[in-house]
Amino acid sequence: MKALIISDSHGLTDELLKIKERHRVDVDVMIHCGDSELDYNSIEMKQFFSVRGNCDLFKEYPNELTLDFANRRVLVTHGHLYNVKMTLMNLNYRAKEIEASIVCFGHSHIAGAELIDNVLFINPGSIRLPKMSQKKTYAILEISSSDAIVTFYDLAGNIVESLTTVANIK
Repeated sequence: MKALIISDSHGLTDELLKIKERHRVDVDVMIHCGDSELDYNSIEMKQFFSVRGNCDLFKEYPNELTLDFANRRVLVTHGHLYNVKMTLMNLNYRAKEIEASIVCFGHSHIAGAELIDNVLFINPGSIRLPKMSQKKTYAILEISSSDAIVTFYDLAGNIVESLTTVANIK
């Protein structure tokens, strides 16, 4: 199974639509980790499981949500309420509390994936204002029986090999 993960698009519309169209037949679920700055009912946000970021004004977006995906619990949040720019410890505690094995978040605009205490943390970066890199990125998570592959893409749809991560998750 595959999930498209995007965050921190900060008002972009054409780019969101292009990414959705590019991967619509490849993925089983689409996740937006907040700071879309778009109306909850906008066409761009349709099909996304979305959360509220610190720049989102629409209260319809929840602060976090959990999904069951490929027999795993996924926590989706923006990250600002967990101080992710300083540490992932608070977010790790929340993941343990709800027994999530995957966490998707944004806020820092720094793309990356890492396994901490058997929890896979995925930050897709930003398609508008990336930090620590020039590349505007999003990610696709692919889960097989025990492996998770996180492949990062630039805005044009090219794979960013240096960020690709493979993790063994339970």
